[in-house]
Amino acid sequence: MKRKIHSIHAMEILDSRGNPTVKTTITLDNGITASASCPSGASTGENEAVELRDGDKTRYNGKGVLKAVAHVNERIAPILIDMDPTCQAEIDHLMIKLLDDTPTKSKLGANAIVSISMAVARVAALASNLSLYAYMGGFNATRIPVPMMNILNGGKHADNNVDFQEFMIMPIGAPTFAEALRYGVETFHALKAILSKQGYATNVGDEGGFAPDLKSNDEACEVIIEAIKKAGYKPGKDIAIALDPAASSFHEKGMYNLVKSGQGKKTSDEMISFYQNWIKKYPIVSIEDGLAENDWKGFQKQTTDQGDKIQIVGDDIFVTNPQYIAKGIKEKTANAVLIKLNQIGTVTETIEAIKLCRKAGWGYVISHRSGETEDTFIADFAVAMGGGQIKTGSACRSERIAKYNRLMEIEVELGRVASFENPFK
Repeated sequence: MKRKIHSIHAMEILDSRGNPTVKTTITLDNGITASASCPSGASTGENEAVELRDGDKTRYNGKGVLKAVAHVNERIAPILIDMDPTCQAEIDHLMIKLLDDTPTKSKLGANAIVSISMAVARVAALASNLSLYAYMGGFNATRIPVPMMNILNGGKHADNNVDFQEFMIMPIGAPTFAEALRYGVETFHALKAILSKQGYATNVGDEGGFAPDLKSNDEACEVIIEAIKKAGYKPGKDIAIALDPAASSFHEKGMYNLVKSGQGKKTSDEMISFYQNWIKKYPIVSIEDGLAENDWKGFQKQTTDQGDKIQIVGDDIFVTNPQYIAKGIKEKTANAVLIKLNQIGTVTETIEAIKLCRKAGWGYVISHRSGETEDTFIADFAVAMGGGQIKTGSACRSERIAKYNRLMEIEVELGRVASFENPFK
């Protein structure tokens, strides 16, 4: 007997930065209920789906989401009542085609739409008596992703002298996810001890990484390598470095202005040379958004020059949009894509983006946002999609740790069939 959607109700909740976001709860006619919450990004691409905010300065400084909540409860819910929740693609396309035909979902808000889309998948999994990863990925969903753990911040994520936004560690040499997490946590604590001993601040930012006022961009890599060694691991073998410079944030009038570190302005070619030197100097395996979102030629050159050595990840340039990813594949603009559900707005479109990556032989990294909730959807989603990489923050802050804990649960649940492997072999 088919189960039908009985009710859909959204409400305004708070994310990890204390800003409003949308949580949607779906109840089926047999009483099964599931919810999903929408995350929020700070470093956003200009072409990504629109996060609808109220703009009422008397509430939450204009960041309220009551309009998006109303769109769920009053406009979308009546259309989806009595539909079968297992018809994910039909429901997602219905929300897009009939209710919001804008390229960026600006009518209803991607925060409204994605919270429904995620909740539909979750309630359908419960109705099918399956874990979410198994429901979405089938019997092949056995690969646990290697985490990109953000342990040191700069750029827009920190008030310091570091231009690049995220310095991450990847425990590529660990035998299991649980061990990988231990490698990362021990390195995180080693880094804290080193920073503290050197007189640096050890407060953490939005994603749980430290944001000390270091002397240079290079010092960020150097202190991470020191922490890896102090924790008892070998840089490049046990734990590698991944970067997210978020270059659009320091791209001005065709130049890359490394103003925070005092390294001055650089051309696209000079930035590529900068990264080339770092690749030789440090155990870097992945660079995300090393160039600005509109610097397609620069991305193409970086991929030509460095794509055989490291993973070149596009985030702002692709915004999880199949249209831009298809262009990137055709023009060989990168060799991997950062995947964010709320960047495109529905589960179905996100899976379409991943299918393009798979077909092209590109890597893909399932990612959180800087404004997160305790929702663990992306942990299951990463296992379901089998890409072997997840980016979900540092080794602290409960909204980040929730995802790691969920992945450990999945690894235990899968038992002997669980696989964990270095994605760069």
